Amino acid sequence: MSEELLANPSTSSLLFDEVSKMGHEQVVFCNDPNTGLKAIIGIHNTVLGPSLGGTRMWPYKNEKSAIIDVLRLSRGMTFKAAISGLNLGGGKAVIIGDPKKGKNEAMLRRFGKFVDGLGGRYITAEDVGMSEKDMEYIAMETEHVTGLPEKLGGAGDPSPVTAYGTYMGMKAAAKKVYGSDSLEGKIVAVQGVGHVGANLVELLVKEKATVLVSDIFEEKIEPVAKEFKVQVVPSDEIMGYPMDIYAPCALGATLDDETIPNLKARIVAGAANNQLADEDIHGPLCQQHGILYAPDFLINAGGLMNVYGELMGYDREIIFSKAENIYDTTLSIFELAEKEGVHTQLAAMKLAQKRIESVGKIKLPL
Repeated sequence: MSEELLANPSTSSLLFDEVSKMGHEQVVFCNDPNTGLKAIIGIHNTVLGPSLGGTRMWPYKNEKSAIIDVLRLSRGMTFKAAISGLNLGGGKAVIIGDPKKGKNEAMLRRFGKFVDGLGGRYITAEDVGMSEKDMEYIAMETEHVTGLPEKLGGAGDPSPVTAYGTYMGMKAAAKKVYGSDSLEGKIVAVQGVGHVGANLVELLVKEKATVLVSDIFEEKIEPVAKEFKVQVVPSDEIMGYPMDIYAPCALGATLDDETIPNLKARIVAGAANNQLADEDIHGPLCQQHGILYAPDFLINAGGLMNVYGELMGYDREIIFSKAENIYDTTLSIFELAEKEGVHTQLAAMKLAQKRIESVGKIKLPL
């Protein structure tokens, strides 16, 4: 943590305040000036098993933003594993830097040493700004890594499974709102067409949905638009377009005080993590505006299922079958939310908490 951050009382107290509020077990700062590594590992909860979650590399504007991101992401992984019935805890890591020009073998291997030093309490995987090749470098220094290429005995890219689970959750939401889970003719806006978003677009096009796409990276949008013949919308305008379903598949916190009242969709179902800027405020706000929110950590759990399968002995057919179950779980969450009079994100968190509490006899802050 920088001297500037430590010198500012408002930010120096941020870490322990947030750790206490969210119920984290451990936060590790990784620094290596020789390779340029600046990383943070968040271990939220290990009641159900070792924490597992991807490593994200992103050019955060400051350390405070990186801290908040890793804490929110690792917490989300706890609930994701629990609601998916996996024997895993929640963890996540972030590397501060530009993935297009800041990565190198030495940095990633040094990060692998930090992961290894945690003795298996944290298992890493691929996330935004990282690739299968990066996982190979990390695996040179630790066995606590998943998402490896098939040539190295791994399951390869988990994105197709993440997209499929998201698609199942989206269809469940359509069933709830429209009485049919068919997406044919529905206007779906996919924000972010990286690995997961592009796979989701393919599934939607096959079902004859009308798909709008946007991305802040032009090199990602062009091949998707060309292959699937979908309409490209400026990234800063997409949320204002008429649509039936909004599918955020990039970074989180796109649903806030400003965007929710202006969103024309009746359903939000996407693969991004932490889509609600503030769960306690924006979960209920979606309800108030007649928007059905498919809980992010539930419907995007396919990727976690995929890497978990890699640890247990990979069977692709079984993993896709588990991802397909997201459909029924999502419907049950909608029913629970309706029965208890709470927003859908809270209903999902309560169900996940119930499993954690039954196993570990602890109650996490929601």
